[in-house]
Amino acid sequence: MGWIVQATDNWVQRLIASMAIYADRRIVLIALMGVASGLPLLLTLSTLSYWLRTQGLDLGAIGLFAAVGIPYSLKFLWAPLIDRLPVPFLTRMLGQRRGWAIAIQIPLMAAIAGLGFTDPAADVLPTAILATLVGFLSASQDIVIDAIRIELLEEDEQGAGAAATQGGYRIGLLIAGAGALLLSDYVPWSAVFLALAACMPIGMVAVLLAREPVAGERKTARNIGEFIRDGVVAPFEEFLKRPMAIAILFFVLLYKFGDAISGTMANPFYADMEYTGTDIAIVSKTAGLLATMIGVVAGGVLVKWLGLLRALVIGGILQAATNLLFCWVALSEPQLAILAVAVWTDNFAGGLGSAAFVAFLSTLCNRDFTATQYALLTSYMAFGRTLLSTPSGYLVEAVGWAEFFALTALLAVPGLLLISVIRKVDFHPRQV
Repeated sequence: MGWIVQATDNWVQRLIASMAIYADRRIVLIALMGVASGLPLLLTLSTLSYWLRTQGLDLGAIGLFAAVGIPYSLKFLWAPLIDRLPVPFLTRMLGQRRGWAIAIQIPLMAAIAGLGFTDPAADVLPTAILATLVGFLSASQDIVIDAIRIELLEEDEQGAGAAATQGGYRIGLLIAGAGALLLSDYVPWSAVFLALAACMPIGMVAVLLAREPVAGERKTARNIGEFIRDGVVAPFEEFLKRPMAIAILFFVLLYKFGDAISGTMANPFYADMEYTGTDIAIVSKTAGLLATMIGVVAGGVLVKWLGLLRALVIGGILQAATNLLFCWVALSEPQLAILAVAVWTDNFAGGLGSAAFVAFLSTLCNRDFTATQYALLTSYMAFGRTLLSTPSGYLVEAVGWAEFFALTALLAVPGLLLISVIRKVDFHPRQV
């Protein structure tokens, strides 16, 4: 029995040590950068449309403003610039990563503040220009912040880094969403935008307090030929030369595929099950957010404690299993308690799986061109899942809600099987 007690003690000690990572100064700074990353995203995707409607714009014009989110999908196009080109003065003073971050964050803060002083009802063009600028600068900030996070942490710390950035990100979403709308009932919108801009220095201070990541073999480009060869071609070439590169790309696409499809149909499902807006707000949009944040923290601990691939397996199994809970919701009479169990458990599992998955994507990046490869991987993942999720409504109509969620659970199987393939090879990047 003695060996069992000793093994249990070692197991508990490793767990406690894994949880201690969240007290690390780097993790705290990464969380603060996440706040600055999440705030402008929700501002452009949600709060902006609410403000435009209060200013009297018609729905057609407001719909066109959805285009300001395009830079988030196309950021891989200019990520090589951030990897390879220096920022005058700032790169020399702060380094490549921090120099670019500050160069982006200052005009981003100014653009958010300026947006509140435009009058879209009188002249929509200045509003459109500044909103597009906010979207572009916000996506560019994400490129740099992701690169800093990846390069500051070791592989077994990437889960905690993913959890920290996602936790901070969601706080930023709350500030720009619920916080901004609440404030707008009491002060003019110009003051609301100034208040949002005043939150951006949180990320700037975090960047300045963080150390500049070690550059490795990465060098700034001296001419256009070097930039194309080292900044554009080399990231693709290095990745595709790795063992099982294609299998890895399929895994990136499929790991959270079931979650992506079920998430697309979540709100229509709640409506069909006759849950009210208040029910959904309480269960999904408030307490559900807390469950997600607990999940991402747990995912970070799991990566540190058990290792990356084991954490991915556990996360994948939990994501599939919790999708089955919605079969229970679909087959039951509307009961808030049943919905709460399904949503909160699913959000926890989704958060845990996301932390492990972001850690995996981070580990895939060669630090010679972190910004470019991470932007490419996340854009590929987002575009692929969006495209593959488009038939989800037709699938529901063909099979019914309970069968639909059962199928989304089965969609996790290919991703889990690919883990057994990936684990047999060294998927880590090689220096070029």
